[in-house]
Amino acid sequence: MADKANKRGKASWWARFRDLPNDNPFKTVAITLAVALAGSVLVAGSTVLLRPYQLTHKEAERYSNIAELLQQLPKADDIEVDTRVVDLETGDYVPSADPALYDQGQAPKDREQDIAIPAEKDIAGLGARAGYATVYLVRQKGQTKMLILPVRGKGFASTLYGYLGLSGDLNTVVGLTFYEHSETPGLGALIDSPDWKNQWRGKMVWDGPVLMLGVGSGRIDPDLPESKYQVDGLTGATWTSKGVTNLLHYWLGEHGYGPYLEQLKNRGG
Repeated sequence: MADKANKRGKASWWARFRDLPNDNPFKTVAITLAVALAGSVLVAGSTVLLRPYQLTHKEAERYSNIAELLQQLPKADDIEVDTRVVDLETGDYVPSADPALYDQGQAPKDREQDIAIPAEKDIAGLGARAGYATVYLVRQKGQTKMLILPVRGKGFASTLYGYLGLSGDLNTVVGLTFYEHSETPGLGALIDSPDWKNQWRGKMVWDGPVLMLGVGSGRIDPDLPESKYQVDGLTGATWTSKGVTNLLHYWLGEHGYGPYLEQLKNRGG
């Protein structure tokens, strides 16, 4: 009898709620909360279910950009890619770090691995960076033909994530490509344009000790000396253009890959 009373009580509760006028404040608030809760559960569930596919897609984008740089070599056969983890402070390799597992993009989210970037050096707008970085040494017949460096920094509407390819002399650009960003379509997003990307090939990085590589303020006159180091600015996308220059100067500088590049020059690869 008690079970029947409970059932009648539950039924009567629902019946009373259902019979409330639609403009009743309690009924309105309750239905709104129920819909919001159901929506949040669906969104959260979709995020969890789709995340593996998103990560797989992002990983595929990264490797397709590396493959794009490899295709810039005169002969893309008989290539060996040696993936290493580098201590950015010393420039030394880190034998204990597995390149297949280390993700420098995620490391800054781990407070124990955070390295704060001094404000006067944070031209890429990162705030912090990982202590280590994954680099790719591309070799043919034992000779280093290209060094691929992950780079990132603030653009106009997003953080730009990409790869810079340097030739074996460490002073000539093989290519620059970005695999993730949310820059404005038709403006900053033109960093993906084949015509713009092709301009990077063959540009010089340093003039003696001075880092010169970057994006110009407009169309570069090929007869000017700085044309050796600069590509055309993106029309209507000044902040994205500046962001690309800034991230290159940060990562090629002393707080980025500078110590590692110095080590490579000293030991010949």
